[in-house]
Amino acid sequence: MGQGKSKDATDEGQRKQQEFVAEVNRVSLERQIQLQNQMRQRIMAMQVARARELFFWLGAFYGVATLGMLAGFRRTRKPGVLVPLLPLTFVVAYHGDMAYGNKLYRIRTEAENIMQFEEEILDLPCGLPTTSSLDLARMQDEEEKRFHPHTPPL
Repeated sequence: MGQGKSKDATDEGQRKQQEFVAEVNRVSLERQIQLQNQMRQRIMAMQVARARELFFWLGAFYGVATLGMLAGFRRTRKPGVLVPLLPLTFVVAYHGDMAYGNKLYRIRTEAENIMQFEEEILDLPCGLPTTSSLDLARMQDEEEKRFHPHTPPL
């Protein structure tokens, strides 16, 4: 009689333990996703800040180069002196769009389209790594280290 209650209590305890572990795993996974997202946002913010800093330097170079080319054109009256303005204009416009325009929004939209309609181009060569392929690579690394140590013997 006492064993029936004990077994029920044990089953109930195991069920509660499994629920607790599942909840801990769920919370842990959510925290990992949140961490990865915050890291992605910080990396993107650094890239935008870098683009803006680069744009300042390119803009200054473009201004000085334009003034120099215009001065050269005034002296020589040769239109060939102004030819470098065309590619420089495109470079500065591209970086300005990246730094202050909506280029990142257009890139994100295109990435979403690729993920939605062309997902086959995102496949990794040889597919996703498996645990067996990881273990095999790990064992090969250990074997390589054993046969060819990095530090020469004394």
